[in-house]
Amino acid sequence: MVSEGSEGRRTRTLRAEAALKALTTGPDSAERTRRVLEQVLVFAGASFAAVYTPGQDGDALCLAESAGVPRTLFGLRDSYPRASHSPVADAHRTGSAVWLGPRELAADARARRTPAGDFFLAVLPVRGDGGGCLLAVSERLEGFDTDDRKCLELISDAVGPPAPARPAEGGDLTTGTFSLAMDTGRVEVGDDILELFGLTRHEFDGRVETLLGLTVPEDLPSLMSVVEADHMSIGDRELEFRVLQPSGPPKWLRLRGRLLPGGEGRPAQLVGSVADASTLRSDVTDVTRVQRLAAALATAGTVRDVSQAVVSALRKPLRADRIALAELEGDRLIVTVLDPPDQESWPELWRMEWRSEWPDAPVRAMPTLASALRAGRAHIWPAGTALEPALAEVGPGGLAVLPLPAGNRMAGACLIGWDSPHDFGPDERALLTASAGLAGQALMRAHAFDAEHELVGMLQRQLLPRRLPKLPGAVAVARYLPATAGLEVGGDWYDVIPLPDNHVALIIGDVQGHSTAAATLMGQMRTALRAYAVEGHPPDVVVSHANRLLTDMETDLFATCCYVDVDMEEGSAWYVRAGHLPPVVRHPDGTTEVPDTDVGPPLGVVRQADFPLSVLRLRPGTVIALTTDGLVESADADIDVGIDRLADDLAVADPGRLSLVADALLDNAQRNDDIALLLLRYDGMALRPLRESWTVWRVPEAVGHARRFTRRTMRAWGVERDDTDAALLVVSELVTNALVHTDGQVRLDLTLLDNRLRVSVADSSPRTPVKPTSIGWEATGGRGILLVEAMSDTWGAVPVSGGKQVWAEVPLARP
Repeated sequence: MVSEGSEGRRTRTLRAEAALKALTTGPDSAERTRRVLEQVLVFAGASFAAVYTPGQDGDALCLAESAGVPRTLFGLRDSYPRASHSPVADAHRTGSAVWLGPRELAADARARRTPAGDFFLAVLPVRGDGGGCLLAVSERLEGFDTDDRKCLELISDAVGPPAPARPAEGGDLTTGTFSLAMDTGRVEVGDDILELFGLTRHEFDGRVETLLGLTVPEDLPSLMSVVEADHMSIGDRELEFRVLQPSGPPKWLRLRGRLLPGGEGRPAQLVGSVADASTLRSDVTDVTRVQRLAAALATAGTVRDVSQAVVSALRKPLRADRIALAELEGDRLIVTVLDPPDQESWPELWRMEWRSEWPDAPVRAMPTLASALRAGRAHIWPAGTALEPALAEVGPGGLAVLPLPAGNRMAGACLIGWDSPHDFGPDERALLTASAGLAGQALMRAHAFDAEHELVGMLQRQLLPRRLPKLPGAVAVARYLPATAGLEVGGDWYDVIPLPDNHVALIIGDVQGHSTAAATLMGQMRTALRAYAVEGHPPDVVVSHANRLLTDMETDLFATCCYVDVDMEEGSAWYVRAGHLPPVVRHPDGTTEVPDTDVGPPLGVVRQADFPLSVLRLRPGTVIALTTDGLVESADADIDVGIDRLADDLAVADPGRLSLVADALLDNAQRNDDIALLLLRYDGMALRPLRESWTVWRVPEAVGHARRFTRRTMRAWGVERDDTDAALLVVSELVTNALVHTDGQVRLDLTLLDNRLRVSVADSSPRTPVKPTSIGWEATGGRGILLVEAMSDTWGAVPVSGGKQVWAEVPLARP
């Protein structure tokens, strides 16, 4: 941490004196006490500050006001017996300050009621009327230095806590006041409050539930957060609510309340006042704005939608220069909207914490904001208020902080700032209070929706390929977008499968419906199609097998699919459609085509069905686009119109940047349905392999024929004689194994590419050859695979249609 220097410290002390002088000119009040406490956070670098005053019976020191982070983080209580050996009681009893560090907190017996931790504790007796103690907690490594202690002594002299409030008894209530026992719900109210609720003294039974039953149901959540002890925090609260009237619109009332902590055998009391706020709501425009905000929030599906609605509803009516809305996650504010959005418009701390698009601001760096969040009510600071720079620069002419409550927690905060001095009127406070309650609930709903939607998308993506393979002579990209309407898992999928002999299978499909059953079936169909494809079946056979499998699964769902087999060497693509959209083809000259070809039924509808084959001729630079109906179908446009629009967009795209093309095609997607998109750009193979095949007849000279075929082929390819011997030995062993251990047809394939000769022997047996672990001298077989392994770089076996293929790659020493 950079030191302030002696001059900076003197300046800090002088600033503290000036701020305290400005704050203590008015009469004592809870608001003044809170404002003075906030100076502890600003000038002494504390994380938490509080005032403890003698309770009603004088036996305990009770928490009267606090500022900063929640006291529970440091294990602090809301009251301490005056006779105890706690730091609070010691400071009050002796009239001397108590300074404790982490070591003293752990070792000193006096601190047993304050758990040890990596923080410093300071307790100073308050000099004002009524007595009490000022408590401060610092989490800085150096604790409270000399100047911090001077500032704390200045603040302890100025804090002047109000005399402890006492609950009213029966007729002691003044005009417009009430007293609520938090344990029983019994409430003492004056006749003027009963009149506001439309009740007489004879009609009222003394229960708070009777008054709550007369309020507008939409306002009950905010009221319950005040009258339920679990939700109410120590300190003042203020809110506005509506009560039903015998005729006409509801009446607006304003409640100001303060929770007084209880003691031994004494319940906590909520005391305060209720006043008619109708005159403050005479501006119909503000009511209309709140109604419009409520309507906008009702349809806001995401956190970003909620944030934009709040900004639109507040910034222009309040003529604010900047507004920020953020979610509260732990002790950090995750900002969702900044208006204006440029970094230069925001304080340095916010710019330092910028994370890609939005900043991630620490609450602890802004203790005044943390105090406002803890209090749970709107805070307004006029121009010239001493605030930490991270907040002061948001609104040098005035700052409003709106905590956004949602149930029993804070969902976030809204900061509104003005550059020029701004006068806050009662109508603005009413607008802010009403907006905060609406925004908090909407923010929680949207956050839950975003989280669930992200989980749905994650589950869907786990069923899709993590990455697409690198292809010889082509580039493929894919995109998947889950639907934004609803949280069900979709059934769209895609796949790219490299096949032998430089073939590639492109698959895209869509299972009926949006449910976990559809997603499960999608995973099964993707696996089945991949398994049939790698066996070497042609497209129509692959799709027929998948159709029979789905029919036999006895599910009520069906699926559509388009399967394309691309021959990278020949530049052709054979494809099959099972009730799916046709591929869209972009030719190298920029023209597009939607082939009008025969289509088979969807998978799982008819067990015995024909799936016609169609062919595409590809030139280098051709792009094939496969998609699902979510991209081309909408409520206001026919699917044919959507396909034509896709073809037009593809025509003007730059195929050299295929990833950008995919993103552009999805820019205007409706997102009412999930979308899968698969693009392949065919570039052609710069180096095509040489291939020859030989059908091995089952005759005594079969192995010799295979060797002569291999020798002639390699001579025709220009392979030197020295490189032929190893290949001939491999051919002999593989052909012999196939003739001896299998029945049916045997085929020998030779492929030469880049100084590597691939020898493949296919037969009708599914059994894969196994390398023996040991061979005795007397054994007459089992050495063939060992010889193949010794003469080749690598070897293996793959299943093919009706059997298997055993292959080995032999390196050639000379080109």
